[in-house]
This record gives sequence, structure tokens and C-alpha cells, in this order.
Amino acid sequence: MMDAIRECCAGLDVHQANVVACVLKGPLEERPQMFMREFPTVLSGLLELSDWLAELGCTEVAMESTGVYWKPVFNVLEATCKITLANASHIKNLPGRKTDKKDAQWIAELHRCGLVSNSFIAPREIRELRDLTRYRRKLKGYETSERNRILKILEDANIKISTFVSDVFGKSGRLMLSALINGEVIDPEQVADLAIGRLRSKIPELTKALNGRVNLHHRKMLQRCLEHLEFLEKSIAELEADMEQYFAPYQKQEELLQTIPGVGIHVARVILAEIGTDMSVFPSASHLSSWAGMSPGNHESAGKKKRVKTTPGNQGLKSVLLEAAWAASKTRTFLGAKFWSVAGRKGKKRATMVVAHKILVIAYFVLKEGQPYSELGHDYLERRKPISTEEMMIRRLEKQGYVVTRPSDTTA
Repeated sequence: MMDAIRECCAGLDVHQANVVACVLKGPLEERPQMFMREFPTVLSGLLELSDWLAELGCTEVAMESTGVYWKPVFNVLEATCKITLANASHIKNLPGRKTDKKDAQWIAELHRCGLVSNSFIAPREIRELRDLTRYRRKLKGYETSERNRILKILEDANIKISTFVSDVFGKSGRLMLSALINGEVIDPEQVADLAIGRLRSKIPELTKALNGRVNLHHRKMLQRCLEHLEFLEKSIAELEADMEQYFAPYQKQEELLQTIPGVGIHVARVILAEIGTDMSVFPSASHLSSWAGMSPGNHESAGKKKRVKTTPGNQGLKSVLLEAAWAASKTRTFLGAKFWSVAGRKGKKRATMVVAHKILVIAYFVLKEGQPYSELGHDYLERRKPISTEEMMIRRLEKQGYVVTRPSDTTA
């Protein structure tokens, strides 16, 4: 039988419409008394749950991180209870015992014995930043999709503007799109009025590229897509203006993170929104890497370690770290040199993950110490190579039973 470490605790089985609560209360050495109730997840029901737990003197609560349904419960109980939010895959009940009440009881029993690992829950202020950065990323995805849709419509209409215009959605490009939507006759004089800057040297090519087979369907589709694109761009601009205010208290941390090669302001903000500013919640950089899904898990059997993939982790954080790693690969820095060192042996995909992991580790110590990143130099690996090779050879000899003595040791 497992040893209990909590005299009073609760397990919650959370669903969309209801939450089943099981409280176990009693001395550690005795079988606890069990209290079971079901509450609706509307605010009044959750407040009733909070009062019920208070009446029983229960302040230790554990529950699964079920979709987004845990959030209303957490928001109500976090002021009065110490909540342990568990990964659902880590606390599965035994097969054949799947009911809401049994699930709540199982969670309570595990929590009473200290077997429920807590998930990282950022403070409310950081969670609000996370909402903003994730919504911005979603809008940027919609924006990219709409731009690609416009380019496909142009190709379908035999309009080859993207061949000669690097940015179809720049000032000149939008003027040309408007002319196509309005059904205007595209001739050299018209193109001369639409082209700006260096594009004026390509008037003959642009005239040919803009004369395709644009019908009414194409014009209506272009109009709808362009209007939606402009709406998205306006929404993103307004959201970024709000983000300036929300991130104002974290300007110092933003600037520190931007000293890391490949990390711009938006990447820095995503890092802050996903992991927060208090690194004490992660015992080490390795714990943070594991939580983010930037390091592989352990799979050892019969004394043999097998290769495993990285865990899913935090997809939002992982994606921006990979973007930052690719940007860092183009810099003349230690991270850039590390990328190409790994890419030559294991390929660019693996190298990107390696550098992304290093960026996360650097970010951990930058935020923990409150100090900017100190660049090692693009030639650090070359300078380090003779030393590391020597140390590796010494370790191999010592492993075989040899005693290695350095020349400096004999002269001393």
C-alpha cells in the first residue's frame, strides 16, 4: 500500500458541463473518509465547489489538464487552493474502471500519496501575454494563407506579376491588383502610372505580365481576398499596438533576450509569454528543455539506450525557437558556426533543432541571471577542438586502465 503524505486533498474530474469532486480526509496512518459531489461548471456551480472545499478544510486539489475545461475551475479555485494540474496521460486509471466518480477518486488517491506531478502554470499576467502572442501568430498564419490564395488566383488568370515584382503586396503591387480588380485596360502608359521606383525599368515586362485572362470570377475573388487581407493587416497592427502596452513592464527582459543571435522582438515576446520571467519554476535548463519538447526522452532497455524523438512539448515555443535557430544560422556567431558544424554531419533539420535547443538554454540563463548573452565568437569551436580532442583521448585511455600524466604534471 502506498504511503499517504496529505491528510486532506481533493481530486477533480473536469468536463465541459460538470466537474466531479472527491475529497479524501483523515489521518495519514488510517483509511481516509471520502466525500463525493458533482457540480456544474457555470460560475455559480464553481463558487459552490469552492465553498464546499472550504467547509471540508481542503486546500490541496489535483485535476487533469482537460483541453481548456480546466481553466474556469482553475481561475475560481486558485485564490483559495493549491492546485496541482496534471498531464492526463500521467494519471490514467486502470482499465475497466472508467467512470467520472472513479476517476475523481483515483486522482485524489494519487494526490494523497504525492504521485501527481504538477504542470507549469504561468501567473495570470503571463497567461494574458500568451493569449496575445498566440493570437498574433494565428492571425499571421491567416494573413500568409490569404496572400498565397491571391497569388494562386493570379496564376489561374495567367497574370505573371510575381515573376517581375518581388513584393506583390507592396505599394506598386497593390495598385496593380486594384487595376485588375477594376477591369482597367493594362497598357504601357497605365503601367507607368502604377510602377514605382525600380519597377519603372521593367514597364515592358510588367505590361505583358499583367495582360492575362482575367474574368469576372477572378476579379470578385481578388476583391474578396484583398479586402480580407487588409482586414487582417489592420487587426494585426491593432493587436501589436495593444501588445506594446502589455509588454511594457517586461522591456528589460525583451532587450536581454534580443542579445541572443536570431532572437528578434517577436521571438523574445513569445519566449516571455510561454515560459515567463521567473526561472525558479524550472530546476534546471534541462527541465525547461524537456518541458518545451526540445530534448529527447529516455528509452533504455536491457542496458541499451535507444534513439527516441523529441516530445511534443510546447508547439508555440518550439516553432519560434526553430525560426530563431534558422535566423542564427545566417550570422557570423557561435550559434551560426554550431549550426553548420552539425549540419555537415547530421543535416540541416537536426542542426536547426540543436541550435534551437541552445537558444532556449541561453534564454534560461539570460532570464535567470539578468545578464545579456556573451558571444563566444564564430571561431570558438575551432579554438576548442584541440582541447576537446585531447580530453576525449585521455578519457579513453583512462577507461582502459592507463594512467595519463601531462608534461606539466612531471615538471611540477
